[in-house]
Amino acid sequence: MKKLSLTAQIGIALLLAVIAGVLLHNQADFVNSYVKPIGVIFLNLLKFIVVPLVLFSIMAGILSMNDISKVGKLGLRAVIYFMVTTLFAVALGLLVPSLLRGFLPVIRISTDVTVAAVDVPHLSMMEQLVNLFPSNILEPVGSMAMMQVIVMAVFFGVAMVHVGEKGEIARKVTLSFNDVVGKILEYIMALAPIGVFCMLTPVVVENGPAVLGSYAALLALAYLCFAVHAGVVYATAVGVLGRISPLKFFKGMWSAMLFAFSSDSSVATLPYTMQCTEKLGVNKEIGRFVLSLGATINMDGVAIYLGVASVFMANCCGIDLTMGQYMAIAFASTIASIGTPGIPGGSLALMAMVFASAGIPVECVAVAAGIDRIIDMGRTVMSITGDASCAVVMQRLVGEKL
Repeated sequence: MKKLSLTAQIGIALLLAVIAGVLLHNQADFVNSYVKPIGVIFLNLLKFIVVPLVLFSIMAGILSMNDISKVGKLGLRAVIYFMVTTLFAVALGLLVPSLLRGFLPVIRISTDVTVAAVDVPHLSMMEQLVNLFPSNILEPVGSMAMMQVIVMAVFFGVAMVHVGEKGEIARKVTLSFNDVVGKILEYIMALAPIGVFCMLTPVVVENGPAVLGSYAALLALAYLCFAVHAGVVYATAVGVLGRISPLKFFKGMWSAMLFAFSSDSSVATLPYTMQCTEKLGVNKEIGRFVLSLGATINMDGVAIYLGVASVFMANCCGIDLTMGQYMAIAFASTIASIGTPGIPGGSLALMAMVFASAGIPVECVAVAAGIDRIIDMGRTVMSITGDASCAVVMQRLVGEKL
């Protein structure tokens, strides 16, 4: 008998949690005493792996980008394009749920067992800038000061690239640890169905079936942002920079977008994406390079959803986000969207990192995990569409020169 996929198991856990929460609505003490602690164990494991995951994945990502310098203008312009669209994605993911905050149904999430990993004080912009740079190599790791961990990873990654052969041992150790951390994350994510059930059941007990309305609102917010980003950013890019009609572009990409939505894998969709961009007039060599690069570092859908989920869950916890917290979410979401692990549920670990960077209780990850599979289908479509839009633009900007 074929084993159920992780996403299917999480989906079943979501349904069982709703059913159990409704049946046990008069047993709140029992649920909080014997069910919720198991979910907290899962969250503790998730928090335990977040720092090494971010540290080694970012360093490994920088090491893998060493080849970009050999490609010259194409690689540089593609990276700039991806970064610009990601910044738009993060801004959109924060703006839309903030504007609609008063109109959204919310669920009450108890935070008594989870202390925010990072306290975000009211600091000036320059103080925030100073706090990005750690004065101690161990303190950011122990306190989960994620932005300082990211800065450390960037310094070490860039240094390993620059020292060349002398840094070969450090490079091999980094890549080896990155694989080891990825395997540990797989072990932890195998427990995700149990963790989701044990964390979501108390939420349903406390809120009743109203939790389904909040899930529907979160889904609607995410897909609204996906549609706006594709219809505005990508359409403008291919129309103005790529000199292709947006309608022609989306029509040409439709088959790849449908496959991405059903397969939930940008890597598996890569051959279809390449075929579609070639039919749109993109040179095969340009398409292969840009699409392969984009599959690694361009995750606009992830950037959007991390912003949406952060604002939404903060609202559920009754947290009024400050400008400093918005900045922390924006920065962490941008970095996280570049370093998304290529394993099922990997985005949940990055969500924990983003929540921690802004002082949002990490236990909210378990609540959001219930519908992560459905949202991930839309995120995959955004990823391959953004990659294709970049290929079209690069064909126009540097295709003739190459």
